[in-house]
Amino acid sequence: MHVSKWGNSLAVRLPKKLVEELGVAEGDEVKLTAAANKTIEVEKIDRKAQFLKDVEQFRFPLPEGYTFDRDEANER
Repeated sequence: MHVSKWGNSLAVRLPKKLVEELGVAEGDEVKLTAAANKTIEVEKIDRKAQFLKDVEQFRFPLPEGYTFDRDEANER
């Protein structure tokens, strides 16, 4: 891979094989971490999965036999 200038930053292109292996696509977020012996670790950040995991704490059990009534919920 070649390092290229991109504005005030530097950029590299990811080879297709690595893109497929990581499961990344345009617009995805990745985390780069400097590792031992001048290597880099790449991790895909899955914001949707993290959000769903974080939201789990707000779930509470519904009473037995509960059914959602849309009309009742929208009464004013």
